[in-house]
Amino acid sequence: MFELKRIWLDKDKKMFQQWAKLMERSGLSSKESTEYTVGVLNEGVLIASGSYEKNIIKCLAVDKEYQSENLLTQIMIHLMERMREKDETHYFLYTKPSEAKIFHSLGFHTIVENESVLFTEQGSPNIYDYQELLEEHKHEGVASSIVMNANPFTKGHQFLVEMASAKSDHVYVFVLSENRSEFSTEDRINMVKLGVSHLPNVTVLPSRDYMVSTATFPTYFLKEHAPLDVSKTQASVDAQLFKEKIAPILNIRSRFVGEEPFSPVTEVYNRSLQQVFGDELTLEIVPRKEVEGVAISATNVRKALKEKDGQLLAHLIPKTTYDYLKKIKKIEVELSGNY
Repeated sequence: MFELKRIWLDKDKKMFQQWAKLMERSGLSSKESTEYTVGVLNEGVLIASGSYEKNIIKCLAVDKEYQSENLLTQIMIHLMERMREKDETHYFLYTKPSEAKIFHSLGFHTIVENESVLFTEQGSPNIYDYQELLEEHKHEGVASSIVMNANPFTKGHQFLVEMASAKSDHVYVFVLSENRSEFSTEDRINMVKLGVSHLPNVTVLPSRDYMVSTATFPTYFLKEHAPLDVSKTQASVDAQLFKEKIAPILNIRSRFVGEEPFSPVTEVYNRSLQQVFGDELTLEIVPRKEVEGVAISATNVRKALKEKDGQLLAHLIPKTTYDYLKKIKKIEVELSGNY
């Protein structure tokens, strides 16, 4: 008789070892972060498992010997029931393309697919709702795009947008909706809008779940702690989604990114964008704006804010960012230097 039970991967070493071996046998990574994991055991031996993190179902695996036992469906139903209990009504799922039939039968719809990954979703708001939002903000002409976290918005970000604006009919700046940064999503969007308000051909939009999010690219937020092999797979899915589902709607033909001297994960992302875009989209890699030979970064801004270094902040952030942070965050440091 098979037993369905929760597995505590961070507390049960022996079970983690069984789980890691099951992942390896199934061609999946055991480095994925998980919030909740369930397993099917046969006399104490793990023969199937599935996990979720936030609203992302992942790490689904069934030992080859038991793949006729309908265990995957049982695991999926259990995981979705658990997620509904925490009021999640919109699910994402990474799996192998060979498993498409079973997940489509459970109500999941394909967002993108490549030779190694099938990325699907169920519930709403979904990719079609997001595409409708994009249609509402479409402008005439050939467009370019920028995706940024803006944590916070710096003179480097502003320089990148100004360069894209000068070269494009229209620029769409997507601000990450994922709320995993020091500054809230609302604050980051507001800072970007203020910082680009002098550019009439720029539209600022949210990224929702479809660009550099916990769903499409979770390791992005781990930065230097991210396993780069996992990051590469996720980055490729994110790039493919942008190329196939977002760029065509807004007539985006190019994407501007800053050169990345600091973060290995972001560098992996830039390389993945270049590879996935191929000849269909142009990736413009712009050297970082520098101050006294040092590239501007949001990390340096946050450090200067913490140390109340007004002289350095004057070099790193536009006055719009400073005024906004002073108003909303009640920053006490005064800027020194000229704008």
